[in-house]
Amino acid sequence: MIVEYEVLERVGLIRLNRPEARNAINGAMAKAIEAAIDQLEHDDEAWVGVLCANGSAFCAGADLKVIAAGLADLATERGGFAGLVNRSRNKPLIAAVEGPAVAGGTEIVLACDLVVASTGARFGIPEVKRSLIAAAGGLFRLPRVLPPRVAMELALTGADLSATDAHHHGMVNRLVEPGRALEGALELAAEINANAPLAVRASRRSILTTSLLPDNEANAVVAEESRAVWHSEDFNEGPSAFIEKRPPVWKGR
Repeated sequence: MIVEYEVLERVGLIRLNRPEARNAINGAMAKAIEAAIDQLEHDDEAWVGVLCANGSAFCAGADLKVIAAGLADLATERGGFAGLVNRSRNKPLIAAVEGPAVAGGTEIVLACDLVVASTGARFGIPEVKRSLIAAAGGLFRLPRVLPPRVAMELALTGADLSATDAHHHGMVNRLVEPGRALEGALELAAEINANAPLAVRASRRSILTTSLLPDNEANAVVAEESRAVWHSEDFNEGPSAFIEKRPPVWKGR
């Protein structure tokens, strides 16, 4: 399968599986990634997603052979490029990055909520070197996670950014030794999954929705999300577990 999906202890693991093409995105892969995200979103047994890849590269971006052939079959209607970068989601998605994640690969990473990368990973938006631009989110998401002038330099020169520098600037949450990105991502997912899943999703939505809003509008959004959490079964479980001095048993409803 060009994209694999499995569930490991409430983690929906999505694995890119086109290593012979450095996991470059073609039409089939875009559709398969979207289908895997659908599985994650509808799978009650999975509370967090982890996106990783087989082979030496996380993703080399768009398949240039497809572009050279004059085809634009690299996106889906709901998800945009790779079936992911414009996709509306509820569950957190962690990118586990080994090796290069460049061009569209960087844009896929930027579309994820959290990033665990090995020291051997690298990022970049080198599209200008091929008379293209990073049109799948890179040009507006990269300046949100990097200092604007660093992002501008990457966009105009097409240069790479090391995982160490990406971590220094806050683009990468956790930096690990080569070969440990997936392990690190699963550890991070376990930390998230120790919490009430509906509260996690509401917190994620609140951050994404309010990032560009004035305080009064942001407060209204958070208040609405809070009310929804208060009416869940898990809302009662949290205080009960605290009073009874036991670990909470979340149901996700």
